[in-house]
Amino acid sequence: MVREQYITVTEDTPIERPRNQNVYKIGIYGWRKRCLYLFVLLLLIILLVNFALTIWILKVMWFSSTGMGHLHVTKDGLLLEGESEFLFPLYAKEIHSRADSSLLLQSTQNVTVNARNSEGEVMGRLKVGPKMVEVQNQQFQINSKEGKPLFTVDESEVVVGTDRLRVTGPEGALFEHSVETPLIRADPFQELRLESPTRNLSMDAPKGVHIKTHAGKIEALSQMDIIFHSSDGMLLLDAETVYLPKLLQGIQGPAGSSERLYEMCACPDGKLYLSVAGAVTTCHENSHICL
Repeated sequence: MVREQYITVTEDTPIERPRNQNVYKIGIYGWRKRCLYLFVLLLLIILLVNFALTIWILKVMWFSSTGMGHLHVTKDGLLLEGESEFLFPLYAKEIHSRADSSLLLQSTQNVTVNARNSEGEVMGRLKVGPKMVEVQNQQFQINSKEGKPLFTVDESEVVVGTDRLRVTGPEGALFEHSVETPLIRADPFQELRLESPTRNLSMDAPKGVHIKTHAGKIEALSQMDIIFHSSDGMLLLDAETVYLPKLLQGIQGPAGSSERLYEMCACPDGKLYLSVAGAVTTCHENSHICL
């Protein structure tokens, strides 16, 4: 309980104030104070170490206001200088090199470029492997710098848009099916040979087939028959001399006929043979050749 004491005093009377027997001290003293200072010092050391590590990481990784290291952030996208290695797939809308350098894509296995639609399905693929370059798409086309198609491939045909297709291999070109072209020509001073080892060789044109050589000869060889057929026109042999060395010859004509003069006769099936010329035709005398 608190006891109150009332003291009545008069003026000029000395007062002796009572002394407070209970004194309370506020604060941290002793070992608690030393532990607190030690803890604050430890936090300060940790803060300084973290700050130093942050500065070191920023310096080592080349962090700046424009990017990190060789990777810079520009208004057009990301600018990456030097060589870079990607461990996972790279998704980008456009990849191009600097104006004064080339773009190099390199891999220890293969380089694959995929084009996907909005649903994530692969619509086109370019795969460069150690042994083969594979292109998967509905159409493959190579254009010139002016935008002219030079080479086009799809499921139905292959179109070469250049003015000239040159084959430099020693064995020429091998076609398993038909070839449509307005001109086939060999290099100067080189032979042109069209060959079908085991099948027929056919040349068709709506307005005619023109075979011409400026220096040399034209030779047609066949194991079986060589057929020249014209449905609406004629077969014209325009030369100073037409030589048929293995054409069949008839027997000697009647007496008084000119020697070494022959006439060419034709069988109903189109077979040709020679008959010794006479005053009149002698083809009927040697018609047994047609049998």
